[in-house]
Amino acid sequence: MLAARSIYDEDHESLRGSLRRFIAEEIAPDFPRWEEAGIVDRSLWDRLGASGFLCPTVPEEFGGLGADFRMHTVVAEELAYSGFMGPAADVSVHSDVCLGYLLHQANDEQKARWLPGMVDGSLVCAIAMTEPGTGSDLQGVRTRAVRDGDDWVISGAKTFISNGQHADIVIVVTRTGEGRGSGNMTLIVVEAAREGFRRGRNLDKLGQISADTSELFFDSVRVPVANTLGGEGRAMGMLMSELPQERLIIAVTSIAAAQKAFDITRDYVRERKAFGQSVADFQNTRYRLAELKTELSVGWAFVDQCIAKHLKSELSTYEASMAKLWCSEMQGRVVDAGVQMHGGYGFMREYEICRLYADARVQRIYGGTSEIMKELISRNL
Repeated sequence: MLAARSIYDEDHESLRGSLRRFIAEEIAPDFPRWEEAGIVDRSLWDRLGASGFLCPTVPEEFGGLGADFRMHTVVAEELAYSGFMGPAADVSVHSDVCLGYLLHQANDEQKARWLPGMVDGSLVCAIAMTEPGTGSDLQGVRTRAVRDGDDWVISGAKTFISNGQHADIVIVVTRTGEGRGSGNMTLIVVEAAREGFRRGRNLDKLGQISADTSELFFDSVRVPVANTLGGEGRAMGMLMSELPQERLIIAVTSIAAAQKAFDITRDYVRERKAFGQSVADFQNTRYRLAELKTELSVGWAFVDQCIAKHLKSELSTYEASMAKLWCSEMQGRVVDAGVQMHGGYGFMREYEICRLYADARVQRIYGGTSEIMKELISRNL
């Protein structure tokens, strides 16, 4: 179980307790079915919204709690620590990633249109950056938006889009000018009900199987210019301003999931017997657990430092990149050690450590690969 930390107060811990009960009652019983289906039920969003777990930083005037960002990190930690990474990923993209663009870049009319639904779960949000063949190269985006009077006409394709199957609104990274220049890119919100918008297949993944991850297609989708976020040609600047929060939340989910892997492995080796003693009694096991415990403790300290800085709007791109790099790579080491200490049982999907191992792999890829994080960090040496 996640330990109480000084960065949180009673309100945050109260939310944590409520969410733990929600997870036990509303997620755990259905999770095996969602994993088999490859997607969570749409009704989960309504239940999350009704319980106050979506987008808690939205101001009260738009239906939210007006809370600080620590409410987001509590939700991210608990969902990740539960081991149910499919729902955790879906909620995080909606609340921790997409919401930032609407809170900080949308005008009041746009906020009134979209934020209340994001809070109550009636609107699921996705952000469509990645395209087939572009990966982390955002300036290579080929999805085009062409101005036609008071509308944009959008054509292109996106892939690996979290919440793509359930999304009601999609923040789309488009190219609105010629060439690769960042001034030629614009963020446009597309409602899924618009003619020409198509959902492709729900993608089959190694891990986080119940996470909603899709292909999206835009076949001359006509969208009002009023759906533009922050103005034409400003997409790259907005992406760069919001990516630190995305990377911080990936760090939070990575370390919480790593903590879960450590905890269940520690408990397992204490019970498991080999050569007449528990596996935990072997020096190699004790020393390896000691190393992992130390890595987790260092990671939590840095994550809390980054959260504190983010609350004051002082978190830099480099610090967020370091948090994402360290925590996601450390998660990989922890789950790998966990599988090894479980022996043959660690390779069986019926054991939780096996699922945690598979779920962890993408953490080093999305939100910017580890290699991209190193490149960003190296620029500030």
